[in-house]
Amino acid sequence: MNVLGFESSCDETGVALVRVETDQPPRLLAEALHSQAAMHEAYGGVVPELASRDHIRRVLPLARQVLASAACSLGEVDLVAYTRGPGLAGALLVGAGVAVALGAALGKPTLGVHHLEGHLLSPFLGGEVPRFPFIALLVSGGHTQLMRVDGVGRYALLGETIDDAAGEAFDKSAKLLGLGYPGGPALARLAEEGDERAFALPRPLLHSGDLDFSFAGLKTAVATQWRKLGPAPSPSVCADLAASTQAAIVEVLVAKTLRSLKDSGLKRVVVAGGVGANRRLREALTAGAARLGVQVFYPPLALCTDNGAMIALAAAMRVQAGLDQGTRVGAFDVRPRWPLGELAAA
Repeated sequence: MNVLGFESSCDETGVALVRVETDQPPRLLAEALHSQAAMHEAYGGVVPELASRDHIRRVLPLARQVLASAACSLGEVDLVAYTRGPGLAGALLVGAGVAVALGAALGKPTLGVHHLEGHLLSPFLGGEVPRFPFIALLVSGGHTQLMRVDGVGRYALLGETIDDAAGEAFDKSAKLLGLGYPGGPALARLAEEGDERAFALPRPLLHSGDLDFSFAGLKTAVATQWRKLGPAPSPSVCADLAASTQAAIVEVLVAKTLRSLKDSGLKRVVVAGGVGANRRLREALTAGAARLGVQVFYPPLALCTDNGAMIALAAAMRVQAGLDQGTRVGAFDVRPRWPLGELAAA
């Protein structure tokens, strides 16, 4: 089965073709991704109207590029998938409109996919794939959640952020340090040059006894430290603050994830979402999991951020599991707010 997937939930336009065959691991045949980061940098964040317009410009050329790279004709596409939500309403409508129109023109089924389901299944496109059940840490700019995953469509929320997500803490702290947009990767790069013990920053909810997260207080603490440093702190001091900020975020993420593994008794954990590409997080979690005898699975680095491959894969896996057979009806909807817990298993 060849699945053409469209991702347009925020500021990245992704298109990919994934092939899934019985008793074979899924294969990514081709993918193309356009990031709008440079366009939004001048505004310090995503401008929804600009994002939607750029998706319109990019989506069809990217689709042609993917099909050409895979040497696949439109007639060989068996299913067209798109991100139904959550995300920016206008941006979601672009991908949904193109996918549903294409499906109607080809007489092929279409399927709307939950963005977070795409992320948590993305490691199935890696070299070694996890087996169900497992714990999933979904960690990105808009989401920080711990899930128990017993199978495709079988997700139980264990804990989530009560305010800012981990990715927001990275981005907002980077903005305070004047690192530009997108801030998370910039802060991580600067942190490589600093001493993570230089500033005693809080670890919110680290000892709360539950699996929820909170990063708003950490952002406030970073802002307070930044003001204390005066108008022109040295580059080394900036690097120290970046490293200390990253260390605080990583420590909380790792501690809560390891606690969820101990509580559940599961021996596999999946890390997905843009923050899953953070080197320090990968090192700390892999080391902590090894002490528990737990396997950690990450998507390929290129698939940590939003992409069409994860959407195509999630659609294919749902169809294989008999959960959704798609629709040939031209009508569609998008769900800008769509908790993963509401995703029906059947």
